[in-house]
Amino acid sequence: MPQPFDSALALESAAPASAMPRLRVLVVLPMYGGSLPIGRYCVDALRDLGHVVETFEAPSFLGAFTALKDLKVTADRLEYLENAFLQVVSQAVLAKVETFGPDLVLCLAQAPLNHQALKRLRRDNVATAMWFVEDHRVFTYWRAFAPFYDVFAVIQRDPLLEELASIGVRDALYLPMAALPSFHKPLELSPVDQRRYGADVAFLGAGYPNRRVAFRQLVHLDFKIWGTEWDGEALLARHVQQGGARVSAEDSVKIYNASRINLNLHSSIQARTLVTGGDFVNPRTFELACIGAFQLVDRRTLMGELFADDELATFDSMDGLTEAIAHYLAHPEERQAMAARARARVLAEHTYQHRMRSLLDFIAQRRPGWPAPRTADAGLPADLPEDMRRDLAGLLDRLGLPADAAFADVITALRQRSGQLTPLETSLLFLDEWRKQYL
Repeated sequence: MPQPFDSALALESAAPASAMPRLRVLVVLPMYGGSLPIGRYCVDALRDLGHVVETFEAPSFLGAFTALKDLKVTADRLEYLENAFLQVVSQAVLAKVETFGPDLVLCLAQAPLNHQALKRLRRDNVATAMWFVEDHRVFTYWRAFAPFYDVFAVIQRDPLLEELASIGVRDALYLPMAALPSFHKPLELSPVDQRRYGADVAFLGAGYPNRRVAFRQLVHLDFKIWGTEWDGEALLARHVQQGGARVSAEDSVKIYNASRINLNLHSSIQARTLVTGGDFVNPRTFELACIGAFQLVDRRTLMGELFADDELATFDSMDGLTEAIAHYLAHPEERQAMAARARARVLAEHTYQHRMRSLLDFIAQRRPGWPAPRTADAGLPADLPEDMRRDLAGLLDRLGLPADAAFADVITALRQRSGQLTPLETSLLFLDEWRKQYL
């Protein structure tokens, strides 16, 4: 059986959701990249835990940022403009902080927050954390930013934790990847979707060099490749789906559900080493397991802490992979049993709700007195007419807020909704503007 991998994570099953007071958390998303969907999963998980969450939508700035490259200016001027643009985005984050008043600013890897903004948040005693969900050996910018965060969570252990300590980062936390059960779940696919997405063997991901070379050995199979950066591979071209277009998160769940065997080969820029034997376990491992989909995954050094041997089918060489494919295609009952055990493990220990609770518990341990008490908010009026009280109760239920929710939390939740406002919602938003102007 896997062993506990961190003292903070050991608190997950013991601490009830109510042990942590309701927090206001600002999640700062990156403009693009693999950590963007992870940030959105964190938002959902924090809300599931009862916290009030606001999101800084950095992707909204991506179009303007990429447009700078179309100016056709010199490299040094482009670098200057990009840095100036990112300074504006950082100032926008600070404006969001001033408006929302969070207990915690949680940033995902590549979040657009510069040193000056982080220094300002520390000066104002606003707790900050980054979840660095990337390989520290490939993406080395962590060295410049980690010391400016109060907590720096990572998906690798030593030597990364030792290196963080050497540059003065005292509060670093090993926080592996996870899945979101409300999204990564078994689906009943229509016959049309089963034909479209299904295959004996499938892979979803980018065409890294090690994958390109490895998958050339699988072209004799009913094999579908989904994802980007597969151009230039003549041998694999007929297996690449949708012309190598980007796959939405929703379609990825359909692909995982439809495929008999999902390949999960961790990426590497080294084509000579097809199976790298690295350390961190990628998000796909947890997502496939949570869905109840069968996977063949290359063995990682940190995997034994997360899953038992009978929960994941692993390989450590290409010969091992081809043999495993043949075996498990011939034994569907083994695939189903192993996938069910992996799903049970993820639901019990490896959801984003588990990870967010671990992160918050860790911050509370390391920051005595956090979160700071807030000025009392009388909440919404209690002496309301019966019909308005019923409408208000229904609104709070739709917003996922308790009956004693603070007025500011109700307004925050309302501003995150889209669609036509009800009369009650309009009245509450008007009252908020009135309070800002006259109180």
